[in-house]
Amino acid sequence: MPPILELQGISKEFSSVRVLNQVSFYIRAGEIMGLIGENGAGKSTLIKIICGIYQPSEGKLVFDGKQVHIPDYITAKKLGIAMVPQEFNLINTLTVYENIFLGNEIRLPTGLLDKKTMKSLAEKQLAELHMPISVNKLIKDLSVAEKQMVEISKALMLHARFLIMDEPTTTLTGREVATLFEIMRGLKQQGVTIIFVSHKLQEIQEICDRVTVLRDGELISVDDIHDINEQNMARKMIGRDFQQVFPQKRRVELSEPILEVVGLSIPGLLHNIAFKLYKGEILGFAGLVGSGRTETAEALMGIRKIQDGKIIINGESVDIRNPKDAVKAGLGYLSEDRQGKGIVMDFGIPQNISLIALKKYIRNFLIDKKAERINADEYIKRFRIAAASYSAALRYLSGGNQQKVYLGRWVETEPSILILDEPTRGIDVNAKREIYEFIHHLADRNISCIVISSEMEELIGLCSRLYVMKEGTIAGQLQDEHINEEEIMFLATGIKEMSA
Repeated sequence: MPPILELQGISKEFSSVRVLNQVSFYIRAGEIMGLIGENGAGKSTLIKIICGIYQPSEGKLVFDGKQVHIPDYITAKKLGIAMVPQEFNLINTLTVYENIFLGNEIRLPTGLLDKKTMKSLAEKQLAELHMPISVNKLIKDLSVAEKQMVEISKALMLHARFLIMDEPTTTLTGREVATLFEIMRGLKQQGVTIIFVSHKLQEIQEICDRVTVLRDGELISVDDIHDINEQNMARKMIGRDFQQVFPQKRRVELSEPILEVVGLSIPGLLHNIAFKLYKGEILGFAGLVGSGRTETAEALMGIRKIQDGKIIINGESVDIRNPKDAVKAGLGYLSEDRQGKGIVMDFGIPQNISLIALKKYIRNFLIDKKAERINADEYIKRFRIAAASYSAALRYLSGGNQQKVYLGRWVETEPSILILDEPTRGIDVNAKREIYEFIHHLADRNISCIVISSEMEELIGLCSRLYVMKEGTIAGQLQDEHINEEEIMFLATGIKEMSA
């Protein structure tokens, strides 16, 4: 097929810092092109240029054989370009169907909104994605995975010719990813071109026709997917041979629990949740979307009100009514919704890291900015955070670097128990390894970690013990060699007989 889009010498600078340098390649009509690279490689900047969100400092775009200027996203939509963004662009106070049709509302001949038709079409689109969400539900009441499906539905409803999907599978289970890939293959057969951005190299291998690799803002290669494997992709991304992703699993003495949860219940969400966490343990929580993993974490942190049950820390029952109580009790929580419930996008690195532990920096009723910066510098070195300057707002950092800042903030509170909900969402393979190593480092310091993840590979690689949740209950506990995909899915789905 002929190229639908050509990028010719695309460069981009922010405050004299060049983040893209002379990137040139083409994308054929009706193909699925993978786009990979470490955090900060320039992927997000490149796709934002294609969508008109950013303007290139140099170079040009040729779309359908004609040079085009795309000054904004509205122009991109008119050309048939749509994007599923990595960070959600949804309005919390509007319903699911209102968000899906936002800016593309269907109207009656009278000019009034045709709500009946919009609801019907939204329901049909969500049904195709096998996501049974009520279209009348408010966005603020959805899980992160459900929000992801709304974003995907929103883009698909535009009937775009050129679709960009930026990390669409980060919070989805294997079953949901399979459904999405089925839809992507159907779109490809209809002649739709797709750019698929992902840090999951096995997904790139499975769904893409070709793959483009960026590193440090430069084009490294464009390869046919049959000519490259996951190891070679990783090598091209980081510029050297890639080592093992997961550190060796920790063995923990299961004697006295540091945390014990007994009969924790929230009407309509959680029922009789009971589990134990031991000192220095990395404990996993698995389950399908809507199983109650995040709700359990939020209940422990006082974000959700508990109706029944006890939380026991170091042998003593504690009353946690709000996040302040939780932090005082020694808990920390890395939310799955990094931008919605975590970092402050317009703050710099020092302010984000010190936000919860601000008392440590108060001198004579004023914040000691110098101490904040010195402390931030330690975390920048420790976590290898890439940023143009301390003062740069976090919105200008890559997703992986934002996550490292967020993790630094919770470490700064010196917790004894740290809950990490989807800790590597939207993070490249090298940054993942750094996060995994740091989780092990925390456990070595006797900080107990709870890891909630939709990636079974992550739970299998990190945890020696895990609980599987199903429909707001604990479906079972797995340990050591029993932590495998088959047994996790057996418990998560409640299937009584596994196929051979």
